[in-house]
Amino acid sequence: MAKIIAINPITPQARLIDQVVEVMRFGGVICYPTDTMYGIGCDIFNQKAVKRVYQIKRRPKGKPFSFMCDSLTNISSYGHVSNSAYRIMRKCLPGPYTFVLSGTKLVPKIMLTRQKTVGIRVPNHPICLHLIEALGNPVLNTSAQEEGEEELVRGALDAEEYFGRQVDLIIDGGEIIPEPSTVVSLLEDPPQVLRQGKGDVGFFE
Repeated sequence: MAKIIAINPITPQARLIDQVVEVMRFGGVICYPTDTMYGIGCDIFNQKAVKRVYQIKRRPKGKPFSFMCDSLTNISSYGHVSNSAYRIMRKCLPGPYTFVLSGTKLVPKIMLTRQKTVGIRVPNHPICLHLIEALGNPVLNTSAQEEGEEELVRGALDAEEYFGRQVDLIIDGGEIIPEPSTVVSLLEDPPQVLRQGKGDVGFFE
């Protein structure tokens, strides 16, 4: 079964964050809380780990995952950000949004769509932000549920029940009322809301 580590969701303990990062550096897959729901993730540059997440999620190979950066500056390394896109993202990040952008050459092929686009988040959750910063790489982000399933993980006990034999480590960051992020395409002007979720869409109207 997966190891469970309780981390303070407001002031994450650095030594515990380092323990999780060590697992990811060696190709581990983790389950962790975000500002929208519990997610499953790994280092996007570890192809074996990314493939494991595909197996856990039972997700089609042609449907890449989104990933999390720790800042808007970090996003610009992995997505092409126009001036108008930058202004929009600056207003609402960190927050419960996934932005679709054209990917840069730094993005691993397994994380790109056929159109060379990516979905990128900067979540408003201290555990996530500390993990990404300590790892030094973006972290794969997908909801802790199997493809097509409606049951969402609310906390570490749910995560253990559903994924305890499939992931290496679970972060207990307290209970969350799960709600998907709002997905917005910034490929063209004006922005296009592809899915309305937790985030306010007033920024894009």
